[in-house]
Amino acid sequence: MKLRWDLVLLPAMLISLALLGTSQFIFLTGSLHRDLGMGRLAHALSLDNYTQLVSDSYYLATLKLSIEVSAIATALTLLLAFPVAYIIARMKSRWGMALLAAVVVSSFVSIVVKVLGLILIFSANGPFNKLLMAMGVIGAPVSLIGTLTGVVLGLMHYSLGFAVLLFYSVVITVPRSLEEAAQGMGASRAGVFRQVILPMCLPGLVGGALVIFNVSMGGFTSTALIGAGKVLTIPVVIERTMLLENNYGTAAALAALLLITVLIINLASVAVVSRIRRGLIL
Repeated sequence: MKLRWDLVLLPAMLISLALLGTSQFIFLTGSLHRDLGMGRLAHALSLDNYTQLVSDSYYLATLKLSIEVSAIATALTLLLAFPVAYIIARMKSRWGMALLAAVVVSSFVSIVVKVLGLILIFSANGPFNKLLMAMGVIGAPVSLIGTLTGVVLGLMHYSLGFAVLLFYSVVITVPRSLEEAAQGMGASRAGVFRQVILPMCLPGLVGGALVIFNVSMGGFTSTALIGAGKVLTIPVVIERTMLLENNYGTAAALAALLLITVLIINLASVAVVSRIRRGLIL
């Protein structure tokens, strides 16, 4: 008897869609009601919250900062994770599986634990500053807490293990024989990477990069703890708007703005990659 995987996965898919759709519907509906203060919302539907967002430079600057931080974290994570994934995928010894298992285990660590670990490592009295001062690189402790660099590092630390797993699954689908054939034809290692590995891994790389970017755009814990209230990205502003100002309509509109922005960036990226692939194939 052949197992119908579509029927097996159908309940899980329906439950996931119901939870996702319900939450999205709630905040999208709330964003259409103007704030009256003290957590109260007007009954009439309006676009006042969205008008406020697009006309206020504070919210636009926050959105711009979120995109920049997420893009930098995504690019650096891609540069670090893909070579590691490639090396693990091409290792012939048992060390490859051991390293992959270590990456999987590291992904299970809670984001709060990871962020607190970074705070301890890069604090003024942490081992990072002590090492640099002992080497004479710096004369006084340098703290990454409350800086853009610290936030980017926190986002990278959160998504790096997950990115290695994603890119490992991409590299493992590329037959090793293609690389050997290209080298047999006289191609250099750089030429094999540029003409064989990169084109075949491009869809997976873009998909993985978009996943990392989406996670970074919605990242709150890393930004809130390492940013120390000085790096105001969209998730941090949403939290402040809800808990400190009690403006639920504005917070819902910010969440909708975040969702729309991420969707536009994802769709635009997929369209660009599709055109690039058509050009490569032609």
